[in-house]
Amino acid sequence: MSAGTYLVTGGAGFMGINLIRFLLARGVQVRSYDIAPFAYPEAGEVDVLQGDIRDRSLHDRAFEGVDVVVHCAAALPLCSPEEIRSTNVEGTRALLETARERGIGRFVHISSTAVYGIPDHHPLVEEDPMQGVGPYGASKVAAEHVCGEFRAGGMCLPVLRPKSFVGPERLGAFELLYDFAQDGHGFPVLGSGDNRYQLLDVDDLNSAVWLCATGEARAVNDTFNVGAERFGSLRESFQAVLDRAGHGKRVIGLPAAPAIWTLRALEAVGLSPLYKWIYETAGKDSYVSTRKITDRLGWHARHSNEEALVRNYDWYVANRDRISAKTGHTHRVPWKRGALRLLRLVI
Repeated sequence: MSAGTYLVTGGAGFMGINLIRFLLARGVQVRSYDIAPFAYPEAGEVDVLQGDIRDRSLHDRAFEGVDVVVHCAAALPLCSPEEIRSTNVEGTRALLETARERGIGRFVHISSTAVYGIPDHHPLVEEDPMQGVGPYGASKVAAEHVCGEFRAGGMCLPVLRPKSFVGPERLGAFELLYDFAQDGHGFPVLGSGDNRYQLLDVDDLNSAVWLCATGEARAVNDTFNVGAERFGSLRESFQAVLDRAGHGKRVIGLPAAPAIWTLRALEAVGLSPLYKWIYETAGKDSYVSTRKITDRLGWHARHSNEEALVRNYDWYVANRDRISAKTGHTHRVPWKRGALRLLRLVI
């Protein structure tokens, strides 16, 4: 399939801007469709549509001349349950209905390994049951069911399930680690930190999108896990960032059970910097098999966990002065510190 014109939903977000830069480098025409402003230097190279994906009155403009849709837009876990469901499930359905009406040749849906919930085995494979935790996980499961309906109806609809991905522009929960490291603090993890924990570099995710967007329909019309191929323990991954910061600080393990109970209580009163799926899985093994996308599409991850995190940390250091102090619910702004700010006084 030729490159054509791409519609990137969520184009102003962390994944969106990285994917747009990836596509522009390959000479692709791109339209961004996002409720947030597209405040990037590339604005002059991109056809920007600012608006809500749920607003069908904008779909004529959004889908005009489009060959491939990459659906990155999503309401993240810190949003309200109503917003999450409406955006992630009903918004996805609205886009798919318009794509079907317009005869769009390819629709790539970005899902999440959150669909696996809190698993009891590893590595996770695409055929494992979906059991999302919390409103966000449940919405991602429901959105995949919607995608399944449209794929069964004849659409070419690759679905990617990436592990947590990092890279330039990524803040969110990872900004906590980078902030602690840059300021010369150690960083706490739940439990020993010796659990195997897989991440993903956003550029490797972009390459998976490209393969799904340009490959033979029979090969790509399926669901694929995406994650780093080289990864070790959570402690090793986070320690690479602390080492890069150069203050001689170490990852510090916290007793898992008391910490989780504390975070549950803090979340109940709005003081936890993390949401349930993160703190319930952070102290456990968490990795997926990438054999399917490797065997089927020839995809390979270029970056290890440590390389991806250090690449993101270097971007953070270079841009820290311009990063807004405003917190929010997206991956492109810092999340509220909550009670975690107190740990900076002792580690």
